[in-house]
Amino acid sequence: MNDTSDRRIVEQSIYFIREHKVMLDEDLAHLYGVETGALVRAVQRNSGRFPIDFMFQLSEQEVTALRCQTGISKKGRGGRRYLPYAFTEQGLAMLSGVLNSPRAVAVNIEIMRAFVRLRTLISSHEILAQKLESLERRYDNQFKVVFDAIREIMSPALVPQKRRIGFGDGGET
Repeated sequence: MNDTSDRRIVEQSIYFIREHKVMLDEDLAHLYGVETGALVRAVQRNSGRFPIDFMFQLSEQEVTALRCQTGISKKGRGGRRYLPYAFTEQGLAMLSGVLNSPRAVAVNIEIMRAFVRLRTLISSHEILAQKLESLERRYDNQFKVVFDAIREIMSPALVPQKRRIGFGDGGET
C-alpha cells in the first residue's frame, strides 16, 4: 500500500464526526479486503478492545448527513441494515490486533501515516497563522491588504471543511 492513489483513498476516507477524525467500517472493510459484516463481527467478538473513545455507532441523523455527502445506500434498498461504526485513530490501531493479516498490517500503517499527515497539516496551519499575526502586529496597517490576502489564501486550502458531519454547538452542520 505504498502507491500515492492508495494514500489518497485513505485520506479521503477520514471524516470529522463528533469532534473526532474517524474512518467508517465500510471504508475500512474495503481497504482491508473483507466484507463489512466480517469486520464488524471481528470487532464485536473483541468488544472489550473498543471503548467509546475508540469506536462508536453513528446516529440516524449522522447517517443522513453522511448519505447526502457520500451516497451511502438507503435502508431497504439492498444496502446496509444497521448504522455504521466509526473508528477513531486509537480504534484503528486496535483493529491491527483484531485483523491480523499482512494486508491489515499494511493498511493500518498507511492509515496511521495519513492521520500523522493530517495532524502535521493542522499544526503547520496554526503555526503559520501565529507567525502571520506577529508580522501583522509588527507592521500595523502598512501591509493590511497583503495580510488579508494571505489569510484568505490560507483558510480554504489548508483546513478542508467538506467532511464535517453531525451536529455542532449551534445545531446541524
